[in-house]
Parts: sequence; structure tokens; C-alpha cells
Amino acid sequence: MFIDNLVDKIKEKNNPTVVGLDPRIEYVPHSIKEKAFNTYGKNLKGCSEAIFEFNKRIINAIADIVPALKLQLAYYELYGIYGMEVLARTINYGRGKGLLIICDGKRNDIGSTAEAYSSAYLGKVNIDEGIQETVFDADALTVNPFLGFDGINPFINDCSKYGKGIFILVKTSNKSSGQLQDLLTHEGKSVYEVIAELVNEWGKNLIGKYGYSSVGAVVGATYPNQAKILRKIMKNSYILVPGYGAQGGTARDVVHSFNCDGLGAIINASRSIMCAYKSDTWKEKYSEDEFDIAAREEAIKMRDDINKALESK
Repeated sequence: MFIDNLVDKIKEKNNPTVVGLDPRIEYVPHSIKEKAFNTYGKNLKGCSEAIFEFNKRIINAIADIVPALKLQLAYYELYGIYGMEVLARTINYGRGKGLLIICDGKRNDIGSTAEAYSSAYLGKVNIDEGIQETVFDADALTVNPFLGFDGINPFINDCSKYGKGIFILVKTSNKSSGQLQDLLTHEGKSVYEVIAELVNEWGKNLIGKYGYSSVGAVVGATYPNQAKILRKIMKNSYILVPGYGAQGGTARDVVHSFNCDGLGAIINASRSIMCAYKSDTWKEKYSEDEFDIAAREEAIKMRDDINKALESK
């Protein structure tokens, strides 16, 4: 079961964080780009191979300290078929290092199309009678609740069948999220509160040994007051928290997403780790070619800052 595996790894590494690999070619050091371009050309293939080498080195640097990776699908789709190949290779490489893989695609559609999305990322694809294959085979996927239960149910079915997980968008970290998510219903509840109640209902049959469900939620670090409310509503939901670091979320902000047992949330940082070598904190200590060491240092700092904030909660 995904959620039990996640909690086990968080406990093992004493680290409630996930490293986001949302790579753009601009983030990749010159030496890696030059080697890839010389081999494959200055094209989408060259960009994708440079990104894969960048990803591998970051994974090697952080695999022993973090429980999971979060891969934002848009940054792989950006480079076409070659980028999607790198997505698959990155998933396999990260899993080979013992990491859980969360694909951040915010997928959903009507039931039959949602089923296709779920089969691609969580389940299996039918090839012929009695023959099935996995495609991306992530451990979890972010999904959009806007279409209601018939768009969510195919994902829940695959979570149950294959031991996977989903994180449903509840209160996102972007500035304009309130245009829809903060609207009030006729009952006086905000839309994000209603979605949180649905997350509870949808996840009640997938609760694991630690009391958490494999149907989790996405709640941005940039809205700590809303996180307090949502934590009370979704007592059994694990919360994936984007927005830490480059988007402005702090350790003090994210503690509101945790339960009193110190569990219940996993905090994501992407740019602040991938581009740590460019930051004021590390750029004097590490060169561009030592980006992986800087990423490790930043990942350790993030872990320690959050654990310290949790101790003071």
C-alpha cells in the first residue's frame, strides 16, 4: 500500500520532504549541456539527455536522505517524445535508488479518459487478451477533482488494485487559487473545504496501518491559515505540500499541515534544490559543476529546518 510505504520511508529517514525534479534546460550546468549537445545535437534530444544526466546526479546526491521524488510532468512533456522517455528513465532510476515516485500531472477527465490516465501512470495497459504492461508505473499521481467522483473513481480503483496513491488538489499554492477555491457555497463553506470533505469520503476504504489513506490532498505552503482548517477536516489524509522555498513557503508555514503525531504531510521543494548552486547560500561554496553537492546540502537544510519547526510546534 502506497501510504504505508511512504510513512515507512519518512520514518526511516526522519525526513518528511520530497525533492521535485522539474527540470528546464536553463537549470543544467554548461558542462553537461555541452557534452549532450556535442553527442546528440542542439535539439530536443540533446536537451533531454542533458536533463537526464542532471536528474541522475541529483538523485545520486539525495537518495539516502529523502523518501521520494516528485516529477512535474509538464517539464518532460516540454521536450516532446524525448522528454517523456527521460521521464520514464528518471522514474526507473529513482526507484532503483529506493525512492518512491510521485508524478505531478494533475490529471482528470470524464470517467473513460480518467481511466486511461490512471492506466498510464498507476495501473496497466491492455495489450491483448491476458497481456498487460505498465507504462510509467509511478507510485502516486496528483489529480484534479473538478469533474467529481466519476473522474476520480478510476484512479481510486487502481490505487486499490495496484497499491498506488493519489493526491487530490484541494488548496493550491498559486496566487489566484482563491478565485475558485475560496468561493463560498450556499452552506457557507468554501470550495476547498467541500473538496476536503470529499477527499475524506473518497479515501475512507484505503486507510493503512498508520491511520492514513492512500487518497491524499494537495495544500500549498503559501496558505498556512487554510492548512490549519484543512488539517482538522482531513485527519486521515496525507497532505502533499508544494510551495516551499522558491515560492515563498517556510518551515514555520508548513507545520500546520502535520498532525500532532508528526506525520500527515510531505513537503516538496523543487527549484530551491535543483538550483541550489545558484543561491546566495551555496554559490560561494560550490561551483556550477558541483550542483549535486549543493542540492544535497539544501535538501539536508530543508529537512533539518522542518524537523526543528515540528519540534517547536
